[in-house]
Amino acid sequence: MTAVFPPRDSAPTDPNQIDPNQAGADRPAHATALHRLSTRQVAQRLAQDIPDGAYVNLGIGMPNLVSNFTPADREIIFHSENGILGAGPTPPPGAEDHELINASKDFITALPGASFFDQATSFAMMRGGHLDIAVLGAFQVSERGDLANWATLAETFPPAVGGAMDLAVGVPNVFVIMKHTDKDGAAKIRQTCSYPLTGAGVVTRIYTDLAILAVTPAGLRVEELAPGNSLAAVQAVTEARLLPPG
Repeated sequence: MTAVFPPRDSAPTDPNQIDPNQAGADRPAHATALHRLSTRQVAQRLAQDIPDGAYVNLGIGMPNLVSNFTPADREIIFHSENGILGAGPTPPPGAEDHELINASKDFITALPGASFFDQATSFAMMRGGHLDIAVLGAFQVSERGDLANWATLAETFPPAVGGAMDLAVGVPNVFVIMKHTDKDGAAKIRQTCSYPLTGAGVVTRIYTDLAILAVTPAGLRVEELAPGNSLAAVQAVTEARLLPPG
């Protein structure tokens, strides 16, 4: 099967777009109530945008939830960098196989036809353009689609590259899944990343608990807001300028 993706299109400049001077910077979220999706809801929503027949790498953390929500009418082949193609959803409690784990060391299942291989072969798939989508977590994403997800420079949080850099340059579509703000309420979607980059201009879409954003040549276009949220409220906790839908 071959996955087909729509081309990246440029969103026109809208005279009604949010004033960039109103962006969220590093200040905590405003008192305006924000309606946030759960991490499982964000993963479920992202899964709906993966086309039938796609080969998809799932990164560590939130990305691994996506395999639990494959639409019933699609065949999606999930890859884990520790050496499995055809990973299935999380097994029910009591049915875990201790020899079946993903790169996050979480228990997984193997779907019929799954294959296992060494890590050198796995990274060759990642680097060689053999995967359609990489679903990755992030510390920060810039309005240009720059990705920062391997280091924060905090002494208490050591850096961990893993395979993120290989995926960022070797996979044509990078979907980021993350919380819209950090634990202190500061913006994670920024004009420019302040953390070391994993890759420049590599992100295609961003899925957060507040919105879905597409990276376009014109900037970050809002494709969808979580129910109950306004564009103005989401812009207030986003440093980067957001372009309205359309």
